[in-house]
Amino acid sequence: MPTDVVMPQMGESIFEGTITKWLKQPGERVEKDEPLFEISTDKVDAEIPAPVAGTLSEIKIHEGATVTVNTVVATITDSGAEPAAPQPKQSATEKIAPKPAPQAPAKAASAPPQVADVIMPQMGESIFEGTITKWLKKVGERVEKDEPLFEISTDKVDAEIPAPVAGILTEIRIPEGETVQVNTVVAVIGGTTAAPAGAPEPKPAVSSPAAAAGARVTEPATAPPAPAPAAGANGRPIRSSPLVRRIAREHNLDISQIPGTGSEGRVTKDDILRFLKEGPPAKTASSAPQAQSAAPQVPPQARAAAPQTPLSSEVVPLTRMRAIIAQRMVESKHTSPHVHTVYKVDMTRIARLRERMRDAFEQRNGVKLTYMPFVATAAVAALRKYPIVNASLVDNSIHYHANINLGIAVALEWGLIVPVVRQAEQRSFVDLARTIADLAGRARTKKLTPDEVGGSTFTLTNSGLFGDEFSTPIINQPESAILCISGMNKEPVVLTDAEGNDTIAIRSMQHYTLGFDHRIIDGADACRFMLELKRVLEGWDLAIA
Repeated sequence: MPTDVVMPQMGESIFEGTITKWLKQPGERVEKDEPLFEISTDKVDAEIPAPVAGTLSEIKIHEGATVTVNTVVATITDSGAEPAAPQPKQSATEKIAPKPAPQAPAKAASAPPQVADVIMPQMGESIFEGTITKWLKKVGERVEKDEPLFEISTDKVDAEIPAPVAGILTEIRIPEGETVQVNTVVAVIGGTTAAPAGAPEPKPAVSSPAAAAGARVTEPATAPPAPAPAAGANGRPIRSSPLVRRIAREHNLDISQIPGTGSEGRVTKDDILRFLKEGPPAKTASSAPQAQSAAPQVPPQARAAAPQTPLSSEVVPLTRMRAIIAQRMVESKHTSPHVHTVYKVDMTRIARLRERMRDAFEQRNGVKLTYMPFVATAAVAALRKYPIVNASLVDNSIHYHANINLGIAVALEWGLIVPVVRQAEQRSFVDLARTIADLAGRARTKKLTPDEVGGSTFTLTNSGLFGDEFSTPIINQPESAILCISGMNKEPVVLTDAEGNDTIAIRSMQHYTLGFDHRIIDGADACRFMLELKRVLEGWDLAIA
């Protein structure tokens, strides 16, 4: 079986490379990991090893040519395969293009369309494999260049992978749930038009390792999906996240009955929560009885969750991201003796400032004014004053970090991820606001790179988004502390003036919890840090423009 050799990605910011020398010629034997060719990028020159042992059967990209990463540059076959005839070399200035097909006597239109391999990309220098979690297109469907094609999960980040070219998805080689090494061919995209009448059908999508190995799965010719009305209908493709499917299982809901407002009809978390709150739409006679949907005294949950079939037990394997989270949480609890201290902070001054400035801030800076940059700024100030909270325990020594790299925990529908604001101590308030919004947005759309989710020295996690009073978070190793921001509520508070007179006022109050590693941070230092954080937030006098 032939194996494609691709242009590797030599770093997150490197997108192309120039082949400077081939160390083997077509027809020669090459061993696995033996240097095969040399490349030059704008950052590094390197020898690239062969991915497998065999015979170099074809060189597709010749010396002097520059191509993007993941381009197939050669093919290696096993020892018994017959090598292809050597290809003439191209000059460095020659445009890389496929050779024109030999002219056919009369049927040029019947020539098979060109195909492009879709490979498992390398998402970082330390990442060598990935798990395909979802195919976003089916075999036979058209895909545009750079349109999301499939979703992957690695040990650092989840991401949507775009199609390298436009065309028809003719083959899926790796099914959902399979883990493969980077540069593995996972699918094939054919020409820009569907196969002509009478042409062989493309391979269907596979759904199991056995099917991936060659088993054919055919769809009944009489079961094309019916056109879906606006409210959704049985028979349309169901697109949803693991969280949505879990909520559906818990409430015994049929996702196909829920109108999806996401991309291409995807059922989102908001869609299913709205369905639980409002119940199914009563637009047709086949819907639930009118009396049920029109009776306001019946709780919406009771309407939506009315069981149609008996409940059944289910065993759902952990996703790759959830398995990694579980492993790291256990490791953290085993590694660090956790201690937590909780402070209540009066956020009234900041709440009023934010309300007064939010519209102008967004118009001027292009980003919403949230509470997170206020907290991040205060945390940086407190970490500067008490650097032990920003330190790590390494080989029985305390490592004081030269920079404050703030991890910002982002809750996703399918898990949790912590993108990093690097060198936060050097950033202005506006820069922090923009960076936090950008990282959170790209985390939710699976556009983060692995380099953006590692190397944090202190983490902020905002459980207040879900309305909690306070939480006791687990430290993000190898850090020594984590700050949890809880919900903000208006409360009656006793205020004392300079003369000792007490009054009761309505104030915006919020709990902040510091979880810290008691091996290197004493309770006194933790409390001093929290008092400094409280002082900055309650007495906010910093410019936010």
